Amino acid sequence: MKHQEYLKIIEKELQRINKVIDYKIIHGLEYTQEARDHKLLLKKIRQNTRSTFFNRLMPRVFQF
Repeated sequence: MKHQEYLKIIEKELQRINKVIDYKIIHGLEYTQEARDHKLLLKKIRQNTRSTFFNRLMPRVFQF
């Protein structure tokens, strides 16, 4: 699985969880498990899109 495909799958799951959370908020239900899942998915996205210090410092030098 390519890196971009992995990120798309995570983003789709994140959107699905957001819909569930919205539904539960509107109906006054508890959504703690979904909130944990949401937080975990955001962490995965950040870890996989994080740029290194050197890439931010000199972005054109390290591009291939």
